[in-house]
Amino acid sequence: MPTTPGSRRAGADGAAHLPEAHLRGLRPRQRGGHPPSVTKPDWEAELAVVIGRTAWQVDEGTALDHVAGYTVLNDISAREFQFDQPLAMTSFAKGLDGFCPLGPYLVTADEVGEPWQLGLRAWLNDELVQEGNTRDLIFSVAALIAYLSRYMALQPGDVIATGTPAGSGHFRSPPRYLRPGDRMRLEVERVGVLEHGIA
Repeated sequence: MPTTPGSRRAGADGAAHLPEAHLRGLRPRQRGGHPPSVTKPDWEAELAVVIGRTAWQVDEGTALDHVAGYTVLNDISAREFQFDQPLAMTSFAKGLDGFCPLGPYLVTADEVGEPWQLGLRAWLNDELVQEGNTRDLIFSVAALIAYLSRYMALQPGDVIATGTPAGSGHFRSPPRYLRPGDRMRLEVERVGVLEHGIA
């Protein structure tokens, strides 16, 4: 399956959550984790969009025609590289080994229907830590696809992480980060549940 390296930031609202779009090759994992030197690993429950046919220079009206389906994604982020550096290294912070568990299934676009009113929830060790809805994202799925396709051809298998609701650990008071042995459960309405441990 083709992959697209790196990531592209699509936008942020400056509040407690950071809606972003990232291109990643589909790589299912049952276990998230992080290198031992990462000190501030954080979670982000997200709807992931999987491209089904090449999208190049598409408009919002036809963008969803290029979607194969959806899955659940945990956009694990090393916050020290986003916020503790003079120059934010967001792509690096989100692309480390063990990051980005997704799955466990690809649910086809026709089964999910319209992707702009789906509930999102995440639990950390059985505590509800995130709850939101895709209608609150800054950019719709169609807008993300249309925007990204102006600059790069989206290929079958490319994955777009669409954004996360409030409740990530870095934005809590006090901040809270993932630790080895933690258990995550992430749920997207009509898409499914991703459960994984932290190594």
